[in-house]
Amino acid sequence: MIVPELINYTDWALLLLRIITGIVFLSSGWSHFTKPAERSESIGMSKTFTFILGLGEIIGAIGVILGIFIQIAALILIIVMLGAIGKKIFVWKTGFYAEKGYGWHYDVILLSATSVFLTTGGGNLILL
Repeated sequence: MIVPELINYTDWALLLLRIITGIVFLSSGWSHFTKPAERSESIGMSKTFTFILGLGEIIGAIGVILGIFIQIAALILIIVMLGAIGKKIFVWKTGFYAEKGYGWHYDVILLSATSVFLTTGGGNLILL
């Protein structure tokens, strides 16, 4: 059964999804940005790449949370997630659910959320 009245809250639901998704990317990006040497070892990338990755995650997260150029921000985060999923599947040979909790199931959820922002524009509760 569909409750038609709930359609009135779509923008609020998208805002909540944007905030939660943005927080996840912001915390990850901050770690990459402020500790590139440490994080580069764990992800198997150069310090410079890790620093740029963190910067991209931070910029994308802020854009998604505030609704500033949200489709561009979402596209940045989609690229990040496609890279993460590709690395886990093809380089690390990680399964959808991994033994240590590092599977790519979580990444697919973030990819899906950012795809929603790309295709909806994040709703009407945005700045730009």
